[in-house]
Amino acid sequence: MSVSDSLILASASPRRRDLLHQIGLTFSVAPVDIDESHRPGEPASDYVERLAREKAEAGYRQHPGHRVLGSDTTVVLDGEPLGKPVDRNDALDMLRRLSGREHEVLTGVALAGPEGTGSRQVSTRVCFRELSEDEMVAYWETGEPVDKAGGYGIQGRGGVFVSAIEGSYSNVVGLPLTETADLLAWSGVPVWQVWQTTTGEWNE
Repeated sequence: MSVSDSLILASASPRRRDLLHQIGLTFSVAPVDIDESHRPGEPASDYVERLAREKAEAGYRQHPGHRVLGSDTTVVLDGEPLGKPVDRNDALDMLRRLSGREHEVLTGVALAGPEGTGSRQVSTRVCFRELSEDEMVAYWETGEPVDKAGGYGIQGRGGVFVSAIEGSYSNVVGLPLTETADLLAWSGVPVWQVWQTTTGEWNE
């Protein structure tokens, strides 16, 4: 695989970077700036997949000839998407609403490249135990909830709130690995080929 076909992650998320490194990939990071507004009446599943495709395609326009990975994750409670908290009060309100209840985490993932754009969307059910006010406040003060959809990170301190999950764990972190690998295989570059090299790059 030539340098012009290398992988680009259209996201600044450190969690997504860590997950791609976890499966042995070498890639560049080039976040894109798009309008992430939720359209009136748009189902959350459509929303995350649309944003993932728009991010991937915006990245591909900036870096033609590469394969560009876009992703978007949201927490859904009672049909309402919960994005990143805007401030302390918003974060605490989200955690109070999630306390003792089950919610859904949706991620859209898309890959744009010379073959076109492919996308997937994945759902995971997450159950929270009952949370006390003191621990919610203490959690906010760690700084962890600031940039997390739903105001928590399962891979960090927020993992102590989760009593059970049903579905993909990596999806809750922010990038479903099975579907990401499936998209790479669809584009002609299966992940297992990377494991046969010492550089973490694809060979022809």
